[in-house]
Amino acid sequence: MKFRNGLLIGCAFLAGIVVAPQVAHYSASRWGGFAPMAHAADAVSKDDNSPQEIEQLMFLFGYVLEKVKANYVEPVSTRDLITNALNGMLSGLDPHSSYMTEKQFSDLQVQTKGSFGGLGLEVQGEDGHVRVVSPIDDTPAARAGIKPGDFIVAIDGKNIDGQPLDQVVTRMRGKPDTRITLTLIREKTPKPIIVTLTRAIIPLQVIKSALYDNVGYIRIAQFNEETQSGLMAAYKKLQAQTHNRMAGLIIDLRSDPGGLLTQAIDVGSDFVRSGEIVSTRARHPQDSQRWDAHNTDITGGLPIVVLINGGSASASEIVAGALQDHQRAVLLGEKTFGKGSVQTILPIPGEGAIRLTTARYYTPSGRSIQGLGIVPDIPVREAHDDSGYSIHEADLAHIIKNRGGNTAQPPTRTDLPAIARAIPAQPPANWPEFDPTKPTTDFQLQEGLRVVRSMAGLPVPPEPPAPPAGKAPATAAAPSPAAPTTTPDATPPATPTPAPAPAEKQAPPAPATPAVPAAPAHP
Repeated sequence: MKFRNGLLIGCAFLAGIVVAPQVAHYSASRWGGFAPMAHAADAVSKDDNSPQEIEQLMFLFGYVLEKVKANYVEPVSTRDLITNALNGMLSGLDPHSSYMTEKQFSDLQVQTKGSFGGLGLEVQGEDGHVRVVSPIDDTPAARAGIKPGDFIVAIDGKNIDGQPLDQVVTRMRGKPDTRITLTLIREKTPKPIIVTLTRAIIPLQVIKSALYDNVGYIRIAQFNEETQSGLMAAYKKLQAQTHNRMAGLIIDLRSDPGGLLTQAIDVGSDFVRSGEIVSTRARHPQDSQRWDAHNTDITGGLPIVVLINGGSASASEIVAGALQDHQRAVLLGEKTFGKGSVQTILPIPGEGAIRLTTARYYTPSGRSIQGLGIVPDIPVREAHDDSGYSIHEADLAHIIKNRGGNTAQPPTRTDLPAIARAIPAQPPANWPEFDPTKPTTDFQLQEGLRVVRSMAGLPVPPEPPAPPAGKAPATAAAPSPAAPTTTPDATPPATPTPAPAPAEKQAPPAPATPAVPAAPAHP
């Protein structure tokens, strides 16, 4: 079975809705024919996929369409009604299946290009609410302090609840240097938060790197066509800076919402020399697949710590699960999102595309993390007395079940360093609020550095004291693990893969490359 590359939206976040009072009006003269027709459809067995049932249900659909067009309080186009019906058909299956119009499909392909104008937010919508998945590093949204899990409820003072996600994203995008005001609702914050931002060109920087003494740090923001090549460039850069004497590596997958399955396989294969990286099981056995490592480990066996949290989803969970199952890295942080399904994009020439859940994926040990997530080897919270992400896959409506795995637990680890028992589960009460421009405020990173130094047999500094709030980290002649020796910067992106041709120019739809959820919509 051949597949084409597909990039798709992944993690969906569900917010509650309030049902307004209903006013019903019945007219025997205009609607009297509906009841017998509906009864006729019910008379066909729901378990019978016979041609008669299909014909009857299609007649029911056409009947309802006709009545809505003729009697709805305002004129409505047939295209809008059909689009709404397709959305309902697919989104009713699970939170990650949906129908995309041609414009939505085109907007999705923006993520394969170099940059776009906007705020730097990854958002998802369901049931008319817009929730932030993650701000993109070094963008207006990140600098304004917008956090994963925030709800966007108004733009420039106008309520957006109930508006389609693509319309909201379009309103947030715009010309660089123009201003926009967002109203946010944040859990445990009693009042709405109002932030004013200035739009900018948002580069899709999927890889960043830094050096902490002789420990390398690579941040993977998402998995698109540039990820693996960017990772290789970042690693070579770090090795050059240390004159090929790097002692260990930290891979940061926190708040990485996912991306292309092929890229997750390639990244996992960069650190696992042999064995399975991931397998998928589809409805039809002949469509199930397994991918093995490429017989390379670019680090030559260096100690690795992987940082994860509740925003690590799908492709990032594949990488984290493979490295954990092969005991190739120590996972530190918080439980991941728990999305263990694979979506495929099926283009429809001239009409957009279908995003459809087509398989579950399994880690090398045979476990499905669907609805469960990956539990870190060393649990460390980002903030004191804060449970972190409040929404996971298991909290979404009508998710697919966790089934088919031979275990729910990772293999027992006997290789954890002794320091693992001494790592605190959360920062002290006086630890300052995380500031992405100040690595000394990143408690999970600081603990990860201590662990990887211990694994490398290097001296481990004592538990870092809380840095002074509101002050930049002090510089010293000899850099310590608390501060990078070089300012984190984006690795130059590889030459982007050309975006797919317009839908109306594509061949008849064929199954696309199975992909785990990619970055959500980017305003």
